[in-house]
Amino acid sequence: MRRQVLLFLSILSIRSLLGQVSYSIPEEMAKGSIVGNIARDVGLDVKRLKSGKARLFTGDSAEYVELNKDRGLLLVKERIDRESLCRQTTPCALHLQIILENPMELYRITIEITDINDNSPSFKNNERRFEISESAVTGSRFVLERAVDADIGANGLKNYSLTPTDNFSLKRQNHADGNNKVEMVLHKPLDREKEEQISLLLTAVDGGEPQMSGTVKIYVTVLDANDNAPVFIQSIYKAVIAENSPKGTVLTTVSATDSDKGTNGEVYYVVSNTMDSVSDIFTINKNGDVILIGTVDYEQFKSYQIDIEAKDSGGLSDSSKIIVDVIDMNDNIPIINILSKSDSVPENAAQKTVIVIFSVSDADAGSNGQANCVLNSNIPFTITASSNDFYSLVTDSDLDRERSSEYNITVSCSDEGVPSLSSSVTLTLQISDVNDNAPVFERSSYEAHIVENNTPGLSIFTVKARDADWNQNARVSYILEDSSVNGVPVSSYVSVSADSGVIHAVRSFDYEQIKDFHFRVRAQDGGSPPLSSNVSVKIVIQDQNDNPPQVLYPVQTGGSLVAEMVPRSADVGYLVTKVVAVDVDSGQNAWLSYKLQKATDRALFEVGSQNGEIKSIRQVSDKDAVKQRLTVIVEDNGQPSRSATVIVNVVVADSFPEVLSELTDFPHDKEYNDNLTFYLVLALAVVSFLFITSLVVIISVKIYRWRQSRILYHSSLPVIPYYPPRYSDTLGTGTLPHVYNYEVCRTTDSRKSDCKFGRAASQNVLIMDPSSTGTMQRIQSEKNILDEPDSPLEVRNLCT
Repeated sequence: MRRQVLLFLSILSIRSLLGQVSYSIPEEMAKGSIVGNIARDVGLDVKRLKSGKARLFTGDSAEYVELNKDRGLLLVKERIDRESLCRQTTPCALHLQIILENPMELYRITIEITDINDNSPSFKNNERRFEISESAVTGSRFVLERAVDADIGANGLKNYSLTPTDNFSLKRQNHADGNNKVEMVLHKPLDREKEEQISLLLTAVDGGEPQMSGTVKIYVTVLDANDNAPVFIQSIYKAVIAENSPKGTVLTTVSATDSDKGTNGEVYYVVSNTMDSVSDIFTINKNGDVILIGTVDYEQFKSYQIDIEAKDSGGLSDSSKIIVDVIDMNDNIPIINILSKSDSVPENAAQKTVIVIFSVSDADAGSNGQANCVLNSNIPFTITASSNDFYSLVTDSDLDRERSSEYNITVSCSDEGVPSLSSSVTLTLQISDVNDNAPVFERSSYEAHIVENNTPGLSIFTVKARDADWNQNARVSYILEDSSVNGVPVSSYVSVSADSGVIHAVRSFDYEQIKDFHFRVRAQDGGSPPLSSNVSVKIVIQDQNDNPPQVLYPVQTGGSLVAEMVPRSADVGYLVTKVVAVDVDSGQNAWLSYKLQKATDRALFEVGSQNGEIKSIRQVSDKDAVKQRLTVIVEDNGQPSRSATVIVNVVVADSFPEVLSELTDFPHDKEYNDNLTFYLVLALAVVSFLFITSLVVIISVKIYRWRQSRILYHSSLPVIPYYPPRYSDTLGTGTLPHVYNYEVCRTTDSRKSDCKFGRAASQNVLIMDPSSTGTMQRIQSEKNILDEPDSPLEVRNLCT
């Protein structure tokens, strides 16, 4: 077997090497026969065929060849009959493509199918009958049926032979189109009386090795005289017809004449019998009209040759032929074949990334078969031509899943025929997400208000950020960024919920200490690496009315008395003094108003409600009291309001000595001095009492211990410790053997005090010598112990 391999390499625009390999194999090879080593011929490793998921694309044709990826070989899959595949077309070839992925590569393969002599010449009919008048002149020609050999070239039809050759010889006419015309020529006059029936054998042989042949029997019936044969006006007729023309369409009209008269001059027409089904497609009537009775398809046959005969009743005939050219009509839509495609692509894919490889085929010819492909508008893709009828769909701009997560790509291909035919295919491409978007807060900054004295843990407000990415890349967490407020970490003021963004107060705020503070919250997504953004948050503390007004003037002191002097000649509206007060709150909580709550004479003075000015509202008279006591209440405007009171002493006098004399009579001064003296005396008495008591107790304890040690020293009894109820340890850290309760009672008016010493917390005390190791039973009763001189005493002293 002879095999030829041709390799042509070219570069695809899809960044993959497109190789073209040609093979030549004979038809009728056995299944499994090797066509060629495709891996070696295109320079690929066998492993690449597996990793690239190599596959053959045959288009609409049958799969005659298969790919063995383990060995890198092309093998015959099905029996290949060149005659069934290509008929008389030469050369006969299969066009395949090998497609690989990751990266995408495409190789074109052409397999030429060579002919072998597997078909013998054959005739449509096994016999042919002629009726020839004995008067037929020498040289009369009779058209014989042509043999058909499906093989081509040297294996095709080569020659004819006719036996016997007593009356007839064989004449073969060669035409420029390659079709041969076979005629039987009379070279010896017929004599019906000698031989009425003549049997001949026509043999057709081919040029193959071994040579094959086919025969047809010819029977000639000799008739009486009809000495003129019909004659066609033209030896060749030409006609054109558009494909898909309706049945009954007249192609052309032929004409033949016969010089005989009567019935011998009547001519009728027939289509010669041939192996190709021309007689099933065309017919001719008695008038010579060639009529379409079948279907013509330009894609199957581009032209037809019709052999026709004109016969008379005497059996004489003439032959001619009609060349019919089929005009192509735009009756085939472009066919789109998807060779390879990706279902998804990341949004950060580079431009010119190959998404789809496809081919377009149109069975029409010329402009009717020229296809142009376009995409639907407003998509970031374009079509590039890889080679003839092969295209790539690539990205031509940046992808953004947040703008469009899915594309429905419609590829529409239309030919250039009139009217134009088109076809389309829709592909769905998913855009996979990449973490390329940071969370974005709903606002550029936040400001929230919270009332002071709030409960710790109170929810203040919520910050919200959104991430345009998808799934884990869009999961937002909130983080409080490290900062400080007045030197204190901001985390001791507020906290942020990582999932919801809710900001909680960690402590109770005091407006008077801090009025507002700033901090930043970071929103971070769950991508890898994570992206984040931050926002500034301002918390404004709102004031509550939690502070009463504070009076700055007149100053209230306990040690001295301040009084304002009003001359007796004071006119109406005389400014006595001004009460000055402040409120550390703010806003309306700090708006102060002044009212006169109590006064010695309400008809003499008034207080300005806004400014706190105390003025006279009438002329001072001799009947008015010299000493005036005014109680002014200062209220803020909060809800609820808070207040403070101040006492203003006013003396109606014309001179300062007169004022001093009047001030000595104020009871408040004497009362204050009496109370101060009382407290000093009381403090001195208590300290002295405590000192004397402590001294007596210490001496008593020492004596009691000494007596107990003497008793234990002279006693021979074992010592048994006894722990009476309400036991109190005197060897501890305290200095007193018992616990006393002290109560001090005082009244400011009487300047008297009651001093009461309560009963001891324990009446029974057991004193142990630390050096004693024995035990002692209590031999004396509780009463006897109390009767001893050093027993604890209960003292009640009332001081008047």
